[in-house]
Amino acid sequence: MNFQRGRAKDDPEINLIPMIDVLLVILIFMMVTTTFSQIAELQINLPTAEAEKPADKPAAINVAVDAGGRYMVNGSAVADADTAALSLALRRAAGDKPDPVIIINADAKATHQAVVNVMEAARQSGYSHITFATQAKLEK
Repeated sequence: MNFQRGRAKDDPEINLIPMIDVLLVILIFMMVTTTFSQIAELQINLPTAEAEKPADKPAAINVAVDAGGRYMVNGSAVADADTAALSLALRRAAGDKPDPVIIINADAKATHQAVVNVMEAARQSGYSHITFATQAKLEK
């Protein structure tokens, strides 16, 4: 016996919208929490070597040249302004340290010849490492 003759049959229905919402939330959660690691394209094994401790910093000799052409080697004034006196002062300042770095601190108004004299004295003394000290320009 069929007592439901007049009633229309309802087909079961699956609502997909809540399921899609849940999947989107899971997808967003996975994208936010995933850490991306860089994978190297090439696997390189670098060679190894045993190295000695680097030598100490070389000795530095500061040579100051003022606008008047006067010289100071490590804070001591040089009496004569010729290259022989400068060379002697550089050798005294170096002492027994081999090949020190000569740092030339020249005034902006110092003559080119005064700076070249320091370089020539360093060459006569056998010192080949020369550098110049500068200061940053102050902006107003």
